[in-house]
Amino acid sequence: MCGIFGAVVGDRSPLAGQRHRLDHVKRLFELSASRGKEAAGLAVASERELVVYKQPMPAPEFIRTSRFDEVLGGRLSAFIGHSRLVTDGAREVNGNNQPVISSGIVGIHNGIVVNHARLWAAHQGLERHHDIDSEVIFALLRAHLKAGRDLPQAVAATFGEIEGAASIACLFEDRDVLLLATNNGSLYYRVDRDEDTFVFASEAYILRQFIERGRLNGALAGDRSIAVKAGEGVLVDLASLTVRPFAFAAPPPVVETARAAPREVIDRSPETVAAPHVRRGDHVDLDAIAARFPYRPTTSSLRRCSRCILPETMPFIDFDAAGVCNYCRKHRPIALHGRAALEALVAPHRRSDGGPDCVVAVSGGRDSMYGLHYVKKVLGLNPLAYTYDWGMVTDLARRNVSRICGKLGVEHILVSADIQRKRANIRKNVDAWLDRPSLGAVPLFMAGDKAYFHHLTRVCEQNGARLAFLCENLLERSDFKVGFAGVRPEVVDDDHTYTLGVKSKARLIGFFLREFASNRGYLNRSLADSAMAFGFFYLKKRRDHNLFHYIPWVEEELVATIKGEYDFELAPDTTATWRIGDGTAAFYNYIYHSIAGFSENDTFRSNQIRNGAIDRARALALVEEENRPRFESIQWYLDTIGIERSLARVLEIIQSAPKIYQETSP
Repeated sequence: MCGIFGAVVGDRSPLAGQRHRLDHVKRLFELSASRGKEAAGLAVASERELVVYKQPMPAPEFIRTSRFDEVLGGRLSAFIGHSRLVTDGAREVNGNNQPVISSGIVGIHNGIVVNHARLWAAHQGLERHHDIDSEVIFALLRAHLKAGRDLPQAVAATFGEIEGAASIACLFEDRDVLLLATNNGSLYYRVDRDEDTFVFASEAYILRQFIERGRLNGALAGDRSIAVKAGEGVLVDLASLTVRPFAFAAPPPVVETARAAPREVIDRSPETVAAPHVRRGDHVDLDAIAARFPYRPTTSSLRRCSRCILPETMPFIDFDAAGVCNYCRKHRPIALHGRAALEALVAPHRRSDGGPDCVVAVSGGRDSMYGLHYVKKVLGLNPLAYTYDWGMVTDLARRNVSRICGKLGVEHILVSADIQRKRANIRKNVDAWLDRPSLGAVPLFMAGDKAYFHHLTRVCEQNGARLAFLCENLLERSDFKVGFAGVRPEVVDDDHTYTLGVKSKARLIGFFLREFASNRGYLNRSLADSAMAFGFFYLKKRRDHNLFHYIPWVEEELVATIKGEYDFELAPDTTATWRIGDGTAAFYNYIYHSIAGFSENDTFRSNQIRNGAIDRARALALVEEENRPRFESIQWYLDTIGIERSLARVLEIIQSAPKIYQETSP
């Protein structure tokens, strides 16, 4: 998930000279910032010491600090760098940023250790100093070295205990080596011993761009990066640049030297030390909130279709004499292309050179988790997993992605937006909406995620993959979202959800222009983001293929697979397995249910009924449970985007908004 990179530098290396070195290292930080923009750090090894400098700021700011130049200014033998996407451990506590210092090991980590709490509990003798999950990797590594194992054996023992995706690089106070190791293949390197240069990065594309832009092609042999495959590692001797690849059980010798304990450079200047982060949600009594805002199911208080469960408040709905809605009357069963067509689709894209056959977009939700499993284990392809993190991908979703990529040995490429800016944009639009609630304007909260499709295309191009899969369940169509903006539902693309024709797109644009004119709160810096989102979502030609238009989507089989094989993590505030990795869903579904009496759950279960997956009685029972407010997730959402109004005040505004149905007494 994060960006990791570094180099071993000899006397003849193009990176040896101070001026060129600064330019090259800054370029690596800039290229790796796409993997995470919330913190950055650097460790430098010389003959005598290891120096660590890190700050809670994006890499482009980090490399402009005077301390950055100072740390890189002296003679060095190696450096490692990190561009962080925050998961565990607040970035404002600088010890949670990377590189991590643990028992004389300075390490960087890309991925998530999902069982770190259990590992700390199981190894009482390990010293823990911070909240970041990565710390346990290097603490375990040192413990296994102290137990008499050599480095490859210690790596094997460490990776044998951790769960989740992990690609690491580390330097040692007592070993004159750089260690690289990965369980999902997110590491690449190039080496030229004649010119004393070894350089690595977490993506082949980043490494290639670094070499080409830095005019280093002559200094680094070969026209392709060397992949460190899942379950493999590399030891690089800092003195001789000897490169020793190893499988986790193969023990090559290492050179041991004495070096001073790692020294951390602490920059306390006002412009680089962030204020402590306090979450108001930590002090909210959610039980009191639930008592004050009791859940009122609408399953029996609204007129609903006699065949499905769509209510009378569904936009553009009508019922015939038998009480059957127009959505049921016009329903077309999903026509699957079939497994044979899927095999024919993938056949031309199977590669024999070790490169990726395809890219699978994964969100951390149940459908994409199963899709990656199917592509890897059933189709036998060599996929890359791709995620666009726009700030509303929850930690739970990130952990689920890490679980499956670690177990499948699949490289995961995460493209990170400027998360702080994205969350600020969401906050401005949510604040504007709370000032003047409008159901049709709710999709503005989700505008920031639509670059997902744009970056999927770029990841394919950057990695030479011509085949991309989305895993969109076609039963998830929720046309009511644009319906509340006055746009009639239509299906113009059977392969994908959320599609509109030209006239409908024009009507949608007209609605938002009127909304902006009547609510000046929407006239903020998010407008450009929203415009780009519309273009990416509705105007850009899509080249991806929907896996679930080839194979059937069977809920019980899908959930059993991801829970049984990959320990899929559930949310603590709902029994549902859908939308739990989307940080926005709990909030907008609460709005829809409060004002319109239904949510995405009702439309999804109605589509299941029409396709013969469940009966009506089962659907009603499910939505009555699934529509329960997820106050914990709503509080997380408000805190994360920085809403100043309390949870209670936000809920009051939503509950006070005019309802489009007659509410009955509880």
